[in-house]
Amino acid sequence: MPQRSGGDRFGMHRVFSPRGSLPQAAEKVDPALPLYDNEILIDVETLNIDSASFHQIKAEVGKDPKKIAEKIRGIVERRGKMHNPVTNSGGMLLGTVREVGRKLETGGEGRAPGRAERVSTAGRNPRQDPFPKVGDRIATLVSLTLTPLFLKEIKQVFVEKEQLSVSGHAILFESGVFAKMPADIPEPIALAVLDVCGAPATVPRIVKKGDTVVVLGAGKAGILSLYEAKKKVGKSGFVFCLEKNSESLAQLEDCSFVDEGILVDAQDPVAVYQKVRAITKGKMADVVINTANVPKTEMAAILASHPGGLVYFFNMATNFQAATLGAEGVSHDVRLMMGTGYIPGHAELALNILRESPEVRGWFERRLS
Repeated sequence: MPQRSGGDRFGMHRVFSPRGSLPQAAEKVDPALPLYDNEILIDVETLNIDSASFHQIKAEVGKDPKKIAEKIRGIVERRGKMHNPVTNSGGMLLGTVREVGRKLETGGEGRAPGRAERVSTAGRNPRQDPFPKVGDRIATLVSLTLTPLFLKEIKQVFVEKEQLSVSGHAILFESGVFAKMPADIPEPIALAVLDVCGAPATVPRIVKKGDTVVVLGAGKAGILSLYEAKKKVGKSGFVFCLEKNSESLAQLEDCSFVDEGILVDAQDPVAVYQKVRAITKGKMADVVINTANVPKTEMAAILASHPGGLVYFFNMATNFQAATLGAEGVSHDVRLMMGTGYIPGHAELALNILRESPEVRGWFERRLS
């Protein structure tokens, strides 16, 4: 198929409206073919919807798979991408490379300096294999909120997995990051891990030996962050998980890297404050990691920290104003850090957790079986 030229490396050429904006901020993008010569065309098989978005959609339409499919199809048809207008989040996808832009294949002028060093290939050396080949199975490590997407069919909705089996195509821009699927981890599990790999990859940057760490949420990002936190704090530190769902909390009972699980609703900041204060004997947490998938948890995370502590928001339902003005309102001096989905080596780190820990791998296998 002939390829078009003149594509912007960030994908601005795909933006319908408003013109001049980046794809993530755009109201609508263009997923139409043919491909531009600095893009990658993917035949999409699975959409992994981010937890905050999937939770919001279930709250709106219920747990009926058909209604969830209709809602997601409507978003994609209207926006040209899976960009939930309520949570402003999307997820990521799994598929097979159908076509690679000729500039990417040849390393011509469309290839950005240093691009190879930023591409994650899930265990391979990115310098040796910077771009995928036709037939490679890859997961995109950029959000569906900026990925042009055309859905031909939604075949099945897996409500508990927060995944959809689909047919269609997607466009990965030159600036996009991806991971080639590992051979030793089942694809649904690898996809779920890669969707939140930015969370555990951040932990070694913010947690040190001897720290007291509180993680809000016992979901995918939560379990991986708990494991990495315990590795970092060592025997002299403590790692606690706060979770409102008793069944989710019970699944952590056999996890040796969780010092204690606390049943509490993160949307109740006073209750969280009292629980953390009691369990830490008034010292509170050095680091709080918010991986909850619901809104209005900002103040619970802030109050769980001691003055001078750090609060890391990986929760995609986080409200920036609520966090900053809320901390100001209670005169609480804490460092606030917003989560990022990209850290060099984040895919390998997250997948290696499953290779290192039978407990974590077992948790994902039970959740996604």
